[in-house]
Amino acid sequence: MNRYFAARPRAEAPLRLFCFHHAGAGAMAFAGWAARVGPHVSVVPVRLPGRENRLGEPRITDVELLFRELDEHLGPMLDQGPYAFYGHSLGALVAYRFAEHRISSGQRVPTGVVVGACMAPHLANPLITSAGLGDAQLLKLLSGLGGIPDELLARPVWLREMLATTRADLTLGRALRDGARTPLSCPIWAFAGAQDRVATPAAVAEWERWTTSFFEFRTLAGGHFFVRDGELPQLLGEMLPAPAVLAAVD
Repeated sequence: MNRYFAARPRAEAPLRLFCFHHAGAGAMAFAGWAARVGPHVSVVPVRLPGRENRLGEPRITDVELLFRELDEHLGPMLDQGPYAFYGHSLGALVAYRFAEHRISSGQRVPTGVVVGACMAPHLANPLITSAGLGDAQLLKLLSGLGGIPDELLARPVWLREMLATTRADLTLGRALRDGARTPLSCPIWAFAGAQDRVATPAAVAEWERWTTSFFEFRTLAGGHFFVRDGELPQLLGEMLPAPAVLAAVD
């Protein structure tokens, strides 16, 4: 199987939802989503290099390299039928910029882009500018957001690896944000955690200016990592286009 994918797309599902994880995380951020979104959506978690079973691969911090990799490994599947992107925090910037890249290069346009726990690109983002922090400071910041599982704190070697991955991801995130230029021609759905102290609901709602199409914003219970809860995938299953709609526009 393609090393970028943590699960094979289901051929019988009319819509494929490619999911991009937050900084320092991997495809396991979307564990359990496939059972919650409904039969018309195939959840395809995308695993960037430098984590999980790709731990030995160099982490990507260059935007153009990221696009080349995604074009090579995701591109053929994106041309096969309707698809959408979901991105959480850093992943929201990956989803938006890759959709922008696809549209500007004349490739198949996504049905929609869903962003979660990420302030709009035109706003100052204290999280993605923290890549230069030392390990202790970065750990304190992430712990304050609820992003460090207790079992990881008990394993210093794993913790150092996670911090190194997070730092590389934040470097990529800043480059993605700084290169944002063009509103998308496809819909954007934006989700914020009601208790998120970084990507506040007001900051996430600002994504409205990054689409010339339909926009919808919702606030969910929880903080920055509501991606781990069951409410979001269920909502996406209800909101993303139904099979009859997809058949009409494909």
